[in-house]
Amino acid sequence: MPVSTDDEEARRPPFNAAAARRLREALGMTHAHVAYGIWAAYGKRLEPAAVASWELGESSPTEAELAALAGALWCAPAELLGAPETLREYRLALGLAPADLAHRIGMDVAGYEHLEAGGRWRGTDRQAAALAEALALPLPALIRFTDQEDRLVELLTSAATTRWQGYVRPVGRLAPLPKERLATALQELHEEYHATMTASLSWTGGRAPDEAGRAGRDFLDGILAEFWRRVGGADTLPPAPRDEDGAGAGALS
Repeated sequence: MPVSTDDEEARRPPFNAAAARRLREALGMTHAHVAYGIWAAYGKRLEPAAVASWELGESSPTEAELAALAGALWCAPAELLGAPETLREYRLALGLAPADLAHRIGMDVAGYEHLEAGGRWRGTDRQAAALAEALALPLPALIRFTDQEDRLVELLTSAATTRWQGYVRPVGRLAPLPKERLATALQELHEEYHATMTASLSWTGGRAPDEAGRAGRDFLDGILAEFWRRVGGADTLPPAPRDEDGAGAGALS
């Protein structure tokens, strides 16, 4: 059985053990068949017991072992992973090496690896668009990975608590979605925030503004999730051109 380094142990990708077992059984393969396939095609020697251990959830493959396992099972790496959450997990789901992805987005490998390790985004708008395209990123993930989430929350908070109309354009610069969809979402957030505040005051006969303030803060704490729910945040980044008002421009700066 191969020996893993501490770095490999710390960076093992999330693994869907049930999916691995299901795929193997669908192919009529034994653990020994899988281990042999990994060795024959990828030169990685594994004991059948290691494959069985992965399927039982007792251990999990390293990044290199995951790619080899996907090859042996004739599937995409994404089929052996849970839903991706981190930048690294999105890359692994497509079976891309860090150097390959860095090349695709026009970034040096060290810079990309720093980003994947939790470093702050220092790329350009063009690189952000290339990253979204290469990894088929949902828009919320792209905004998170390019360190624009705090700015978006700030804008959404202002839209909810003041005049929402003035925030359609700046929100559209960060979240390049149809202006009508953005306007509807911001108006709804604004109305719901103020309805929450009013309802809190009515519950106490207007005598407990602290309760209203707490209800308002609770609403604002979840405003980002509410925004994505209302605009359909699972969509991938659309190649929307800049319109005359600037909304939908896709500028991540």
